[in-house]
Amino acid sequence: MAAEVTKRVQGTPAQNRLDVILGDVMKTELPYFDVCISNTPYQISSPLTFKLLATSPAPRVCILMFQREFALRLFAKPGDKLYSRLSVNAQMWAKIDHIMKVGKNNFKPPPLVESSVVRLVPKNPRPQINYDEWDGLLRILFVRKNKTIRSSFLGKSTVMDMLEANYRTWCAQNDIPVEDGPADETGADAMDTGNVAEEDEDEVEEVMDLDDDDDVPDFFREQENARIQEALKGRSSRKKRGKVGELVREKVRQVLEEETGLADKRARMCDENDFLKLLWAFNQKGFHFT
Repeated sequence: MAAEVTKRVQGTPAQNRLDVILGDVMKTELPYFDVCISNTPYQISSPLTFKLLATSPAPRVCILMFQREFALRLFAKPGDKLYSRLSVNAQMWAKIDHIMKVGKNNFKPPPLVESSVVRLVPKNPRPQINYDEWDGLLRILFVRKNKTIRSSFLGKSTVMDMLEANYRTWCAQNDIPVEDGPADETGADAMDTGNVAEEDEDEVEEVMDLDDDDDVPDFFREQENARIQEALKGRSSRKKRGKVGELVREKVRQVLEEETGLADKRARMCDENDFLKLLWAFNQKGFHFT
Protein backbone atom coordinates (compact mmCIF):
# COMPACT_ATOMS: atom_id res chain seq x y z
CA MET A 1 0.00 0.00 0.00
CA ALA A 2 2.84 2.38 0.84
CA ALA A 3 4.54 1.63 -2.48
CA GLU A 4 1.30 2.08 -4.41
CA VAL A 5 0.40 5.45 -2.89
CA THR A 6 3.96 6.68 -3.40
CA LYS A 7 3.85 5.62 -7.07
CA ARG A 8 0.53 7.39 -7.62
CA VAL A 9 1.84 10.80 -6.59
CA GLN A 10 5.20 10.65 -8.34
CA GLY A 11 5.59 13.52 -10.79
CA THR A 12 2.55 15.35 -9.39
CA PRO A 13 2.31 18.45 -7.14
CA ALA A 14 1.22 16.14 -4.31
CA GLN A 15 4.59 14.37 -4.28
CA ASN A 16 6.22 16.97 -2.02
CA ARG A 17 3.23 17.03 0.30
CA LEU A 18 3.12 13.30 1.04
CA ASP A 19 5.14 11.70 3.82
CA VAL A 20 4.54 7.97 4.19
CA ILE A 21 5.39 6.50 7.59
CA LEU A 22 5.61 2.72 7.93
CA GLY A 23 5.33 1.23 11.40
CA ASP A 24 3.15 0.19 14.32
CA VAL A 25 1.03 3.24 15.12
CA MET A 26 1.00 2.35 18.80
CA LYS A 27 4.82 2.38 18.94
CA THR A 28 5.41 5.33 16.61
CA GLU A 29 5.83 8.92 17.70
CA LEU A 30 3.42 10.71 15.43
CA PRO A 31 4.30 14.06 13.83
CA TYR A 32 1.95 17.03 14.21
CA PHE A 33 -1.40 16.55 12.48
CA ASP A 34 -4.78 18.25 12.71
CA VAL A 35 -6.98 15.62 11.01
CA CYS A 36 -6.91 11.84 11.32
CA ILE A 37 -8.90 9.55 9.00
CA SER A 38 -8.53 5.86 9.75
CA ASN A 39 -10.04 2.50 8.94
CA THR A 40 -8.83 1.35 12.33
CA PRO A 41 -7.60 -2.21 12.96
CA TYR A 42 -10.37 -3.29 15.29
CA GLN A 43 -8.06 -5.05 17.77
CA ILE A 44 -6.41 -1.72 18.67
CA SER A 45 -9.56 0.40 18.70
CA SER A 46 -9.35 1.39 22.38
CA PRO A 47 -5.60 2.13 22.70
CA LEU A 48 -5.55 4.02 19.38
CA THR A 49 -8.53 6.15 20.40
CA PHE A 50 -6.84 7.26 23.60
CA LYS A 51 -3.49 7.77 21.92
CA LEU A 52 -5.19 10.19 19.52
CA LEU A 53 -7.01 11.96 22.37
CA ALA A 54 -3.76 12.27 24.35
CA THR A 55 -1.85 13.80 21.42
CA SER A 56 -0.56 17.30 22.11
CA PRO A 57 -1.54 19.58 20.53
CA ALA A 58 -4.83 17.79 20.04
CA PRO A 59 -6.01 17.16 16.47
CA ARG A 60 -8.96 19.18 15.23
CA VAL A 61 -10.99 16.11 14.29
CA CYS A 62 -10.65 12.34 13.93
CA ILE A 63 -12.85 10.30 11.57
CA LEU A 64 -12.52 6.65 12.52
CA MET A 65 -14.21 3.40 11.55
CA PHE A 66 -14.76 0.87 14.33
CA GLN A 67 -16.60 -2.35 14.91
CA ARG A 68 -20.25 -1.42 15.55
CA GLU A 69 -20.31 -2.58 19.19
CA PHE A 70 -17.20 -0.58 20.06
CA ALA A 71 -18.61 2.53 18.40
CA LEU A 72 -21.85 2.19 20.36
CA ARG A 73 -19.89 2.02 23.60
CA LEU A 74 -17.98 5.18 22.72
CA PHE A 75 -21.08 7.38 22.78
CA ALA A 76 -23.29 5.35 25.17
CA LYS A 77 -25.06 7.44 27.82
CA PRO A 78 -25.73 6.76 31.53
CA GLY A 79 -28.28 3.97 31.86
CA ASP A 80 -27.46 2.41 28.47
CA LYS A 81 -26.48 -1.25 28.56
CA LEU A 82 -23.16 -0.49 26.84
CA TYR A 83 -22.27 2.47 29.10
CA SER A 84 -18.80 1.78 30.47
CA ARG A 85 -15.52 3.25 31.61
CA LEU A 86 -14.66 3.62 27.93
CA SER A 87 -17.77 5.77 27.41
CA VAL A 88 -16.97 8.09 30.32
CA ASN A 89 -13.30 8.48 29.41
CA ALA A 90 -13.88 9.11 25.72
CA GLN A 91 -16.67 11.63 26.33
CA MET A 92 -14.59 13.39 28.97
CA TRP A 93 -11.95 14.28 26.39
CA ALA A 94 -13.92 14.59 23.15
CA LYS A 95 -17.30 15.28 21.57
CA ILE A 96 -18.34 12.08 19.81
CA ASP A 97 -20.86 11.68 16.99
CA HIS A 98 -22.01 8.68 15.01
CA ILE A 99 -21.74 9.45 11.30
CA MET A 100 -22.89 6.31 9.48
CA LYS A 101 -23.25 2.57 9.61
CA VAL A 102 -21.14 0.43 7.30
CA GLY A 103 -22.55 -3.01 6.56
CA LYS A 104 -20.25 -5.99 6.22
CA ASN A 105 -21.35 -6.49 2.62
CA ASN A 106 -19.49 -3.28 1.71
CA PHE A 107 -16.25 -5.25 2.08
CA LYS A 108 -14.80 -8.05 -0.01
CA PRO A 109 -14.55 -10.57 1.45
CA PRO A 110 -17.27 -9.61 3.97
CA PRO A 111 -16.10 -9.60 7.61
CA LEU A 112 -18.11 -11.21 10.39
CA VAL A 113 -19.04 -7.90 12.06
CA GLU A 114 -20.85 -4.69 11.23
CA SER A 115 -18.99 -1.37 11.36
CA SER A 116 -19.65 2.29 12.11
CA VAL A 117 -17.90 5.56 11.26
CA VAL A 118 -17.45 7.90 14.23
CA ARG A 119 -16.31 11.52 14.50
CA LEU A 120 -14.21 12.54 17.53
CA VAL A 121 -13.62 16.24 18.16
CA PRO A 122 -11.16 16.62 21.07
CA LYS A 123 -12.22 19.24 23.62
CA ASN A 124 -10.19 22.43 23.47
CA PRO A 125 -9.01 23.34 26.01
CA ARG A 126 -8.67 19.94 27.58
CA PRO A 127 -10.34 19.30 30.96
CA GLN A 128 -7.95 20.39 33.72
CA ILE A 129 -7.80 17.09 35.59
CA ASN A 130 -5.15 14.44 36.11
CA TYR A 131 -6.00 11.70 33.61
CA ASP A 132 -4.30 8.92 35.60
CA GLU A 133 -6.19 9.83 38.75
CA TRP A 134 -9.49 10.23 36.91
CA ASP A 135 -9.04 6.84 35.24
CA GLY A 136 -7.98 5.27 38.54
CA LEU A 137 -11.30 6.27 40.11
CA LEU A 138 -13.25 4.96 37.12
CA ARG A 139 -11.45 1.61 37.26
CA ILE A 140 -12.75 1.04 40.78
CA LEU A 141 -16.30 2.07 39.92
CA PHE A 142 -16.67 0.19 36.64
CA VAL A 143 -15.26 -3.16 37.70
CA ARG A 144 -18.77 -3.64 39.08
CA LYS A 145 -20.83 -0.97 37.39
CA ASN A 146 -24.15 -2.51 38.49
CA LYS A 147 -23.24 -2.44 42.19
CA THR A 148 -23.73 0.58 44.41
CA ILE A 149 -20.78 2.92 44.77
CA ARG A 150 -20.79 2.17 48.51
CA SER A 151 -20.23 -1.50 47.71
CA SER A 152 -17.47 -0.70 45.22
CA PHE A 153 -15.51 1.05 47.98
CA LEU A 154 -16.54 -0.08 51.46
CA GLY A 155 -17.35 -3.62 50.33
CA LYS A 156 -13.92 -4.24 48.81
CA SER A 157 -10.98 -4.86 51.12
CA THR A 158 -8.52 -4.52 48.20
CA VAL A 159 -9.84 -1.04 47.45
CA MET A 160 -9.77 -0.01 51.11
CA ASP A 161 -6.21 -1.31 51.49
CA MET A 162 -5.17 0.70 48.43
CA LEU A 163 -6.81 3.86 49.77
CA GLU A 164 -5.17 3.38 53.16
CA ALA A 165 -1.74 3.05 51.53
CA ASN A 166 -2.33 6.12 49.38
CA TYR A 167 -3.61 8.10 52.36
CA ARG A 168 -0.50 7.24 54.38
CA THR A 169 1.64 8.44 51.48
CA TRP A 170 -0.30 11.70 51.21
CA CYS A 171 0.02 12.32 54.97
CA ALA A 172 3.77 11.68 54.82
CA GLN A 173 4.18 14.08 51.89
CA ASN A 174 2.24 16.80 53.72
CA ASP A 175 3.78 16.27 57.18
CA ILE A 176 0.46 15.19 58.66
CA PRO A 177 0.88 12.84 61.66
CA VAL A 178 -1.23 9.68 61.74
CA GLU A 179 -2.11 7.75 64.88
CA ASP A 180 -1.14 4.18 64.15
CA GLY A 181 -1.74 1.00 66.10
CA PRO A 182 -4.61 -1.47 66.51
CA ALA A 183 -8.14 -0.16 66.50
CA ASP A 184 -10.68 -0.95 69.19
CA GLU A 185 -12.28 -4.33 68.68
CA THR A 186 -15.68 -2.84 69.29
CA GLY A 187 -17.64 -0.75 66.85
CA ALA A 188 -17.26 -0.77 63.11
CA ASP A 189 -14.35 -3.24 63.01
CA ALA A 190 -16.27 -5.81 64.99
CA MET A 191 -19.25 -5.43 62.70
CA ASP A 192 -17.00 -5.84 59.67
CA THR A 193 -15.76 -9.17 61.00
CA GLY A 194 -19.32 -10.36 61.18
CA ASN A 195 -19.87 -9.42 57.55
CA VAL A 196 -17.00 -11.44 56.10
CA ALA A 197 -19.28 -14.02 54.54
CA GLU A 198 -21.38 -11.30 52.94
CA GLU A 199 -18.31 -9.57 51.49
CA ASP A 200 -16.91 -12.84 50.13
CA GLU A 201 -20.26 -13.71 48.57
CA ASP A 202 -20.25 -10.28 46.93
CA GLU A 203 -16.79 -10.93 45.47
CA VAL A 204 -17.87 -14.32 44.08
CA GLU A 205 -20.87 -12.65 42.48
CA GLU A 206 -18.47 -10.14 40.96
CA VAL A 207 -17.19 -12.69 38.42
CA MET A 208 -20.47 -12.29 36.54
CA ASP A 209 -20.41 -8.51 36.85
CA LEU A 210 -17.03 -7.43 35.48
CA ASP A 211 -17.10 -4.67 32.90
CA ASP A 212 -16.08 -5.24 29.29
CA ASP A 213 -12.60 -6.58 28.53
CA ASP A 214 -11.52 -3.37 26.82
CA ASP A 215 -12.21 -1.43 30.01
CA VAL A 216 -10.41 -3.69 32.49
CA PRO A 217 -6.69 -4.28 31.92
CA ASP A 218 -5.33 -7.81 32.25
CA PHE A 219 -3.35 -7.15 35.44
CA PHE A 220 -6.46 -5.71 37.16
CA ARG A 221 -8.64 -8.62 36.03
CA GLU A 222 -6.07 -11.15 37.25
CA GLN A 223 -5.96 -9.47 40.65
CA GLU A 224 -9.74 -9.60 40.94
CA ASN A 225 -9.88 -13.25 39.84
CA ALA A 226 -7.31 -14.12 42.52
CA ARG A 227 -9.53 -12.44 45.10
CA ILE A 228 -12.53 -14.42 43.90
CA GLN A 229 -10.63 -17.69 44.16
CA GLU A 230 -9.62 -16.80 47.70
CA ALA A 231 -13.26 -16.19 48.56
CA LEU A 232 -14.31 -19.52 47.07
CA LYS A 233 -11.89 -21.33 49.38
CA GLY A 234 -14.13 -20.37 52.29
CA ARG A 235 -12.05 -17.63 53.85
CA SER A 236 -13.60 -16.93 57.25
CA SER A 237 -11.38 -14.27 58.77
CA ARG A 238 -9.79 -11.01 57.75
CA LYS A 239 -6.97 -8.77 58.85
CA LYS A 240 -7.91 -6.53 61.72
CA ARG A 241 -7.95 -2.88 60.77
CA GLY A 242 -5.69 -0.47 62.57
CA LYS A 243 -6.56 3.05 63.61
CA VAL A 244 -5.51 4.43 60.23
CA GLY A 245 -7.69 1.87 58.47
CA GLU A 246 -10.68 2.88 60.56
CA LEU A 247 -10.00 6.56 59.89
CA VAL A 248 -9.82 5.88 56.16
CA ARG A 249 -13.04 3.92 56.23
CA GLU A 250 -14.86 6.72 58.03
CA LYS A 251 -13.53 9.33 55.60
CA VAL A 252 -14.68 7.24 52.65
CA ARG A 253 -18.12 6.87 54.24
CA GLN A 254 -18.33 10.64 54.68
CA VAL A 255 -17.40 11.22 51.04
CA LEU A 256 -19.99 8.78 49.74
CA GLU A 257 -22.87 9.55 52.09
CA GLU A 258 -22.43 13.15 53.26
CA GLU A 259 -20.21 15.00 50.78
CA THR A 260 -21.62 13.64 47.50
CA GLY A 261 -24.74 11.64 48.36
CA LEU A 262 -23.70 9.05 45.76
CA ALA A 263 -23.35 6.04 48.08
CA ASP A 264 -26.46 4.27 46.80
CA LYS A 265 -26.06 5.25 43.17
CA ARG A 266 -24.62 2.85 40.61
CA ALA A 267 -21.76 3.71 38.25
CA ARG A 268 -23.83 2.82 35.18
CA MET A 269 -26.30 5.58 36.16
CA CYS A 270 -23.74 8.29 36.95
CA ASP A 271 -22.72 11.01 34.51
CA GLU A 272 -19.48 12.93 34.08
CA ASN A 273 -20.46 15.53 36.70
CA ASP A 274 -21.11 12.82 39.31
CA PHE A 275 -17.65 11.34 38.78
CA LEU A 276 -16.00 14.77 38.92
CA LYS A 277 -17.83 15.56 42.17
CA LEU A 278 -16.70 12.22 43.62
CA LEU A 279 -13.07 12.75 42.60
CA TRP A 280 -13.02 16.28 44.03
CA ALA A 281 -14.53 15.12 47.34
CA PHE A 282 -11.98 12.30 47.67
CA ASN A 283 -9.12 14.71 46.92
CA GLN A 284 -10.39 17.09 49.62
CA LYS A 285 -10.15 14.23 52.13
CA GLY A 286 -6.59 13.40 51.09
CA PHE A 287 -7.35 10.44 48.81
CA HIS A 288 -5.73 10.09 45.40
CA PHE A 289 -5.95 7.35 42.80
CA THR A 290 -2.59 7.46 41.05
